[in-house]
Amino acid sequence: MSTGSIELWGMVLKAAPAGEYDRRIVLLTKERGKITAFARGARRMGNALSAATVPFSFGTFRLYEGRSAYTCVSAQIREYFQALKTDYIGACYGAYFMEFADYYAQENLEAGDTLNLLFVSLLALEKDTIPNERVRYAFEVRLMVQAGEYPVDITQDATLAPSARQAFYHMITAPLGKLFSFEVSPQIMREIQDRQDRLRKRFIDRSFHSLEVLEELLRT
Repeated sequence: MSTGSIELWGMVLKAAPAGEYDRRIVLLTKERGKITAFARGARRMGNALSAATVPFSFGTFRLYEGRSAYTCVSAQIREYFQALKTDYIGACYGAYFMEFADYYAQENLEAGDTLNLLFVSLLALEKDTIPNERVRYAFEVRLMVQAGEYPVDITQDATLAPSARQAFYHMITAPLGKLFSFEVSPQIMREIQDRQDRLRKRFIDRSFHSLEVLEELLRT
């Protein structure tokens, strides 16, 4: 293990027990992409890392780098997304966003754009003024664009209504701060959903458990 520590901006995507008292976490970091870290004693009552090493925790993490994993020794959490955690449906959307981000994230590859997108999307889920489905589809489109896996010529697709093409253009090109600031009718939203669902299934060769849970919840 190296003698010096590093500090990374990141968000906890996953957390699981490790050993009797430790916790294994997967972090999406700005500087090094997706990494695995162990938080020693994080499951002990009163441990300083207990609250910092759970999903949705966003901030700076101080770690030591080992051969195959990192050890998290401290964290300064900027945002816990507490409001999201108390909203069951919102938390399910958030869990899906993190699983979707995890799919595209790579190890040792800078992921600032993905981290920023995930952060603003989770903040948007906490706002009652923005429909969750709008946040979801804008997040999906933008992350696939960032990954270089999106047919940007969709904005010229004559089989889509003009309003749908305009919405896709907005989701592809808008600054993150304005990503969710578009409005469409329920009919156009259904058209966007149908097309994006088909594109996601075409380009992504796996299903997402969190999405299955979310869709089942919304049906019931």
